[in-house]
Amino acid sequence: MSGSPFDNSHYEQACDQAIAMCDGNLRSTIKALIMANEYLEAELAELQAAISSGCVPKEPSGRKSSAA
Repeated sequence: MSGSPFDNSHYEQACDQAIAMCDGNLRSTIKALIMANEYLEAELAELQAAISSGCVPKEPSGRKSSAA
């Protein structure tokens, strides 16, 4: 992501892309974004539960540790 954190052009571009992916249907775009958000919230809840029970998630295979 480039620019300052308050640069709205990134969000404008993301909105345009999401709307285009839903063939311009705003209701479908909102529905898709809500569904994606719910999925991410569920993933976060699973990770929080795993961490609180003492499990440490593995790093994704594509990432390298900074300790190396």
